[in-house]
Amino acid sequence: MVANSAAKKQKKSAESINSRLALVMKSGKYVLGYKQTLKTIRSGKAKLVIISNNCAPLRKSEIEYYAMLSKTGVHPYVGSNIDLGTGCGKYFRVSVMAITDPGDSDIIRTMPQ
Repeated sequence: MVANSAAKKQKKSAESINSRLALVMKSGKYVLGYKQTLKTIRSGKAKLVIISNNCAPLRKSEIEYYAMLSKTGVHPYVGSNIDLGTGCGKYFRVSVMAITDPGDSDIIRTMPQ
């Protein structure tokens, strides 16, 4: 019973993240991919970085390190890179993305830092 409740809560949080991501895709500014994300973190433009759960450990730690230096929030995405790409409304895999301008979405305020 407790495991079922935790699974429901995780699914609901994933749905809320996906709906906020869809709003960012429509009204905000973002970059997809490892190289572009590193560039935006280094330049200090990134507000939030989202990393899929199957991102390579070395890449993940490098991105988290740069984000820590630039005081940027990092959010681990619940699904794989295929799920993150689908959540962004793309037909390809996305392992890392950075949000530079959230637009109408409240994704930066609601994601835990």
